[in-house]
Amino acid sequence: MTETTHTQTTPPGRAGRPHSPERQLAANALRGLRQDLFQDAFRYDPLPRLGEAGPLTRRLPGRMREYGAWSRHLLVAFGGAVALFVAMADQEAPLLALLCGICVLVPVLLTLVRPVGAFWVSLAATVVTSVIARGSGSWPWAPASFLSHLLVLTVVALRTRPRAAAWMWVLTAVFGVFCDTSFGEDGYGSDTAPMLFLSALLLLIVTVRHIRKEAQQEMTAQQTVTAHERSRRTLLEERTTIARELHDVVAHHMSVVAIQAEAAPYRVENPPPELEKAFATIRENAVAALTELRRVLGVVRAEDYEAPEAPQPTLADLDGLLANVREAGLTVDKAVTGAVRELPQGVELSAYRIVQEALSNTLRHAPGAEARVEIGYVLGGLGLRIVNTPPPAPHLIKPSHGAGHGVTGMRERVSMLNGEMTAGPTDDGGYEVTVFLPVPAAASEGDA
Repeated sequence: MTETTHTQTTPPGRAGRPHSPERQLAANALRGLRQDLFQDAFRYDPLPRLGEAGPLTRRLPGRMREYGAWSRHLLVAFGGAVALFVAMADQEAPLLALLCGICVLVPVLLTLVRPVGAFWVSLAATVVTSVIARGSGSWPWAPASFLSHLLVLTVVALRTRPRAAAWMWVLTAVFGVFCDTSFGEDGYGSDTAPMLFLSALLLLIVTVRHIRKEAQQEMTAQQTVTAHERSRRTLLEERTTIARELHDVVAHHMSVVAIQAEAAPYRVENPPPELEKAFATIRENAVAALTELRRVLGVVRAEDYEAPEAPQPTLADLDGLLANVREAGLTVDKAVTGAVRELPQGVELSAYRIVQEALSNTLRHAPGAEARVEIGYVLGGLGLRIVNTPPPAPHLIKPSHGAGHGVTGMRERVSMLNGEMTAGPTDDGGYEVTVFLPVPAAASEGDA
C-alpha cells in the first residue's frame, strides 16, 4: 500500500495571483513603520553614559572626567530648559505659562529614557500648546513647542535607525498639513513649512552621521578580519618554512642511520646472525620512517621548491652572515661566552635563523643603528641576545608594509624547541630580542 501526502499552499493573492510590487512595497513600509514607531514605543531604553576613555572625557582633568560622562544628558536637559524658558516667556498667565513649559520640557527629557515614546508625547504636547498659545501668531507649533519638537526629532533620530527618522519626518508632515487644512484660520501664520525644512535638514545630518558611523564600524571590522587572516597566513607560512627545514635536517639524519646500519655488519668479521638481523631491522625501520617522513612533510613544499644542495646553516656559519650584514651597511658586533660546543642541528639551525631574522628587522626598521649579537653556551641550553641601538633619524624611516614574519617566525621556532623568548623596545629607544633554547645534557654530550 502506498501512502501519498498532498500539501496545499495558500495562494499569495486573491485567485492565486501574486501581489503586485507596489503592494509588497507598501506592506514592507507599513511593517517598518509598525516596528520602528509603534511596537514597544514606550519601552525603557536609557541613554548610556560616555566612557571615561572617550574622545571627549579623556581630555578632562581628574574629577571632571566623571562629570563629563553625563555631558550628553546635560546637553539634552539644557535644550529642554531653553524651550521651557521660551514657553514661560510667551504666556502672561502664570498657570498657562507653567503648563506650556511642562508640555515642552517633558518630551525633551523623555528622550533620555524612552526615545520613541518621546516623539508621540511631543506630538500630543504640540496639540496642547497650540490650543493654549492660540494667539501667539503661529500654527500649529508655538515657538516653544517648535523648538521642543526639533530637539525631540534630533535626539530620537540619533538614538534610533535612519528609517525611524524618515518615518518621524513623514508623520510630522502629515500632522502639520492636517492641522493647517482642518484647524488653520486666517490671521495665523503656518510654521509647518519651516518645521519640515529644518527638521529635514537636521535629520539629514543625523542620517549622514549614522551612515558614516556604520561605514567606519564595517571598515574596522573588516580591518580586524584582514589583520587576523594576515596573522594566520603569516603563521602558516612560518610553520611551513620551519617544516621544510626540519624535513631536510631529519631526512639527512635518517639517511645516515640507514646507511650506517647497512654498512655495520661488514665492519665486523663473522658477525653473529642476531646482529645482522638487528642491523637489517634498523635499516628497514629507518627507510620506512624516511619514506613516511617524505610523504607527510613533503606536502608542505611548494611546487617550485627544491631542497638545498648545501647542508642547513648552523652557528658555525654565523660569521658569514654577519659579514653579509656588514656589507649591507649595518654595524654589528658578536660576543660568545661559555664553552663552545656542538649542539643538535635543529637547535643550531633555529638559533641561526633567529639571529638572521633579528638582524634583518634591524636593517628594515632601524637603518643606521648599531647591533650586537651575544651567544651564551650555558648549562642546559643556548642563550641568544640580539640588541640594536635606536636609529639616528627615526623621522625619516618609512613605515614597513611587510607581512610581519619576523617576530612571528622567531616565536614559532622558540616554541617548537620549548624555549623562552622576549622581544621589545629598550629604554634608550632600541630593540632587544632575548632567547633561551634548552638542550638536554644527554643530547649535548652525544653531539659533542
